[in-house]
Amino acid sequence: MTTDKDRIHTEVDAIRDALERRKRKRMRRLLKAMHPAKIASLLETLTPAQRVSLWQQIDEPLEQKVLSHLSPALQAQLTRDAGAGEDAESTADATGTESTAGSADAADETQLRLVLEALESGKLKRIGRLFRKLHPARIAGLLESLPAADRAAAWDMVEHDRMGKVLRHLHEGVRRRLAAEMEVDDLADAAREMAPDDLVDLIQDLPGDLGREILLTLNRRERERVESMLSYPEDSAGGLMNLDQIAVRADIKVGTLLRYLRLLEDLPPNTDKFYIVDRGNRYQGIVRARRVLTAKPETPIAELMETDFEPVAADTPEADIARRFEAQDLISVPVVDSEGVLLGRITVDDVVDVIRDLAEHSMMGMAGLDEETDMFAPVVVSSRRRAVWLGINLVTAFLAAWVIGLFEDTLEQVVALAVLMPIVASMGGIAGSQTLTLVIRGLAMGQLGAVNTPILLLKEIGIGLLNGLLWALVVAALAVVWFGNWAIGGIIAAAILLNLLCAALAGVVIPLIMRRLGIDPALAGSVVLTTVTDVVGFFAFLGLATLLLL
Repeated sequence: MTTDKDRIHTEVDAIRDALERRKRKRMRRLLKAMHPAKIASLLETLTPAQRVSLWQQIDEPLEQKVLSHLSPALQAQLTRDAGAGEDAESTADATGTESTAGSADAADETQLRLVLEALESGKLKRIGRLFRKLHPARIAGLLESLPAADRAAAWDMVEHDRMGKVLRHLHEGVRRRLAAEMEVDDLADAAREMAPDDLVDLIQDLPGDLGREILLTLNRRERERVESMLSYPEDSAGGLMNLDQIAVRADIKVGTLLRYLRLLEDLPPNTDKFYIVDRGNRYQGIVRARRVLTAKPETPIAELMETDFEPVAADTPEADIARRFEAQDLISVPVVDSEGVLLGRITVDDVVDVIRDLAEHSMMGMAGLDEETDMFAPVVVSSRRRAVWLGINLVTAFLAAWVIGLFEDTLEQVVALAVLMPIVASMGGIAGSQTLTLVIRGLAMGQLGAVNTPILLLKEIGIGLLNGLLWALVVAALAVVWFGNWAIGGIIAAAILLNLLCAALAGVVIPLIMRRLGIDPALAGSVVLTTVTDVVGFFAFLGLATLLLL
């Protein structure tokens, strides 16, 4: 039989173990179950460092009860710096609530500084007080701004019932790491606070075993809904959709629909339309909420129905969905399967996330950092990702060096060529990058296809020709003034013209070929383009010099 003394000893040992292992969430759970007097007794037996660490995990409602059981000296020690951070917190809060476009950056910096100072001094409660005043999206932004070693400590200070909302706003890599460090019970509690589509994103980010454990904590209905969404690819309409749509039949009247809506506690977010289905739940059309609200109760829904509003198939890529939302200014769109059965809907808040992710992918991909959205990812992880592209770039650099090596004798005899040679490659690289960026954007926006590609190619060649002639003359004139050699001026002019024409051609053709081969041009296009412009520029410049000067 377990005595009260044994139980107290077990609690104390458990808390000491959690202190040593820095399991803050576990400490908080244990402390919530203990009497304030027992917590006070425990605090008196700890070292000063342990005492501060444990005190930071005691919830504010429990603080005064614990303090009442402590000696005045210990009370003063624990509360000495309690108000030290109040001014900074008040400043951060005031700046955050009153911020305009001009002061928003200052508010962000103040909040981040406060968090870093609290981490450095071990005063984690200051972080908790600040987080309680902030929107989950801002908390996510602060967490992503912290070094990985400090992020877990700050994450522990997020209120339990807000963790799911914060997880929703985190980038994939950060969300995966923080969720993987949480205990299963805590993660399950956070998961239950998340919308199904956000929960699907979380489960897809987690290791398989952990994701299955989260699924098992859901009730049967929720688990079936989530599993149905998990059956679709992550970057498709099925993986993006919500299951909270309101579907009605066309043979009812407006008054019936309004009575049904009044029975609901709340409408799903972004409900701008209701979906019309038949008895087999096959999609037939929509009726807009504003029409329902202004129509007479006896009006049949069929009279308000729009049958020409096209749904999206469950396997539609998310990029296509984002383009449709942007082009048609949509708030929501229905999702159907191959037989036309209504599965769910996609709302604008999820599409905004898709647009942001696609923009980040394009921007990071140009530097070979498509997966490195976490600035403070572990050094080994980031090094491994970047090493691949550095290695590819090294290979292409050796190819350009090999071309230069073919003309070693020419360079030895005409030193001016070595001085001017980088200009040719640089001009071609910049011109090619401009065309490449334009083409990648056109492909991403669905504006470039087989029909209009020849038109774009002719346009870019024309631009290359005009810019080539202009800058060839400028560089040639400078080369003649610098070296006093008309032949060198003519050679570099011809090389620049040829390289800019080649850059225009390569900037259009390379991304198209990569797209055909299933390679992301945003990720690898710039590496190939740079190689082409370097090789062509060096070969044209040094080849012409060899023919004309030697």
